[in-house]
Amino acid sequence: MAVKKRMKDFTLMERIYIPVIAKGLSITLQNMFRKPYTLMYPEEKFIPTGEYRGRPVLVMEEDGSERCVACGLCARVCPPLAIQLQASETEREKERYPISFEINMLRCIFCGLCEEVCPEEAIVMSKDYEVAFESRQDAIFGLDRLLTPIEELRDRIEFVRANK
Repeated sequence: MAVKKRMKDFTLMERIYIPVIAKGLSITLQNMFRKPYTLMYPEEKFIPTGEYRGRPVLVMEEDGSERCVACGLCARVCPPLAIQLQASETEREKERYPISFEINMLRCIFCGLCEEVCPEEAIVMSKDYEVAFESRQDAIFGLDRLLTPIEELRDRIEFVRANK
């Protein structure tokens, strides 16, 4: 049960708020003389670590094939319905592959649910944070723009495996 103090129970210093103002000013003075953490963006680039979630990409194996088995779980779990794919069968070991795989980056909210649900670790969140478009058609990424070599995504895949 919370006990409320009445105004007459406060001391004179508490009534005129001097300790509160002094504490606020001390925090301000401490931060005024610290070196600011600022990157001069176009010249200095932010280098993200493995836990950073940039735009989603598809993993491309060393032999040039996609890792995706076109199960469709990523499209089903996507909250804004940004992912669309069409599957086809093949004679290879994995039996299915995506004929078309599109992510509408205008809809994508970078939540990472597609990455979490993927059973093959085929879709991961990359380190790419520079996403700008000139038209709506440029914002729809197909297989040609989504496939990324596994070497570039190694640290993110390791991070995902460690946190499962």
